[in-house]
Amino acid sequence: MSARKYYGRLAAAFGGPRWGWLALATGIVLADQGAKAWITSWLPYGASAAAAPFVNLVHLLNEGAAFSLFADAGGEQRYFLTVVALVVSAGLVFLLLRGEDTGRTALGYSLILGGAMGNAVDRILRGAVVDYLDLYVGSLHWPAFNLADSAIVMGVLLILLGNSGATR
Repeated sequence: MSARKYYGRLAAAFGGPRWGWLALATGIVLADQGAKAWITSWLPYGASAAAAPFVNLVHLLNEGAAFSLFADAGGEQRYFLTVVALVVSAGLVFLLLRGEDTGRTALGYSLILGGAMGNAVDRILRGAVVDYLDLYVGSLHWPAFNLADSAIVMGVLLILLGNSGATR
């Protein structure tokens, strides 16, 4: 079965491609929240465990945005970042339901939507975002992140690629 036929059947199972993109975003939220629930129940706050070469599992809380931006803003940033995530998410739902974007761009919207909502759930329930992935080389560590952050970054890259003149 060709990929086009497979994804066509998959989209039809979810009520059409528009709803398929929303189902993907929902899956990202569920996977992200599941991973965060597992980390918070398994690893004490602030602890670290080696997962693979160059990868540690950690249990950290980020009160800010990416790279802990605004983390020291006194707590009010939680509300601002939550509102931004919800407004962006509403816009992405609108774009996905409108159905004019397909392929790379729609996938990008879906990834960003799932990631934004995954982190918004954390801010609403915990007051901060749970980060659990620590990539490193020697003593150099990338800032800790999570599945939602990865989905957002991949989504932005797909949209940029989709709008760079490449075929959608």
